[in-house]
Amino acid sequence: MQKTSDIHVVETRPLPSPAALLAELPKTEAQAEFVTHARREIHRLIFTDDKRFLLIVGPCSIHDLDAGRDYARRLATLAREVSDRVMIVMRVYFEKPRTTVGWKGLVMDPHLDGSHDIAAGLRLGRSFLRDVLDLGLPTATEFLDPITPQYVADLVCWGAIGARTTESQTHRQMASGLSMPLGFKNGTDGSFQAAINAIKAASQPQTFLGINLDGAASAIVTSGNPACHVVLRGGAAGPNYSPAHITQTEQLLAKAGLPKAILVDCSHDNSAKKPELQPEVLRALLDQITAGNTSIMGAMIESNLGVGNQPFPQPKENLRYGVSITDGCIDWPTTEKLIRDLHAGLASRFR
Repeated sequence: MQKTSDIHVVETRPLPSPAALLAELPKTEAQAEFVTHARREIHRLIFTDDKRFLLIVGPCSIHDLDAGRDYARRLATLAREVSDRVMIVMRVYFEKPRTTVGWKGLVMDPHLDGSHDIAAGLRLGRSFLRDVLDLGLPTATEFLDPITPQYVADLVCWGAIGARTTESQTHRQMASGLSMPLGFKNGTDGSFQAAINAIKAASQPQTFLGINLDGAASAIVTSGNPACHVVLRGGAAGPNYSPAHITQTEQLLAKAGLPKAILVDCSHDNSAKKPELQPEVLRALLDQITAGNTSIMGAMIESNLGVGNQPFPQPKENLRYGVSITDGCIDWPTTEKLIRDLHAGLASRFR
């Protein structure tokens, strides 16, 4: 009989079921309590009149676990120092969307050698999340592949759906079943409406194809996720964090019957993909808050130990420690000063 399927499939590699991996690397009772508490606090910052500022900060992607833990330890110490006005959540991003081709993140290629050992990537990602939680740092990640959450979502405190996938029905359905507050980014063209439509769709009950914890194909039925919000990241036309853009977003949210809760991504098109401009974006947001804006409840910063980024692929032994292999980041000294300045600048909000 003529073959009509799998014509271009070279290999199918079995993976451990989510249940098997969760049993191999279980969360502790303390970690479960911390995740629950952190999600509750993040929800308060987004959707109530809590005056603290939500700052999601960390590497564009995790590729070196030692450098990632080094960064996390420094951030945990700083987070405790500013916690009365700023709630810090660490970016722990393991999946990277690619415009064409390139390294797709720790889960997909953990050894950085094109071997695509996904089973090892899932184990390393789950282990790293546990390490960050043990430092007392809430975790944030972008959900890209709809199967990945079954392996790691119980250890994630805040989630994101990226600009390329906000319009995807698959991701809106997935978001409807996730258990944490979650931000939808505006589209790469800069439009807000796609993100608003995504929030509305994800808040509703959905039924879709997925896998259960045993790895079996299943019809997943959700109740909807009521804790979704918009993330502004700029677009093809330029930045979208100005007072005019914020006002326009507020109006669209109100028209859709959604809370006026806006988080601004200081990277990507809001900083023209120049990491050194991220502090300027955050300072501009602080100016709006000082002037009385109450809808800007948080921001996102791409930050690492070292500044900028480095080409990849290249031999692993040549990679510089603590420097991104995806998007460029601000370095640790800049991050530390920026967070302390933010903390000081928010003082008027608490009078």
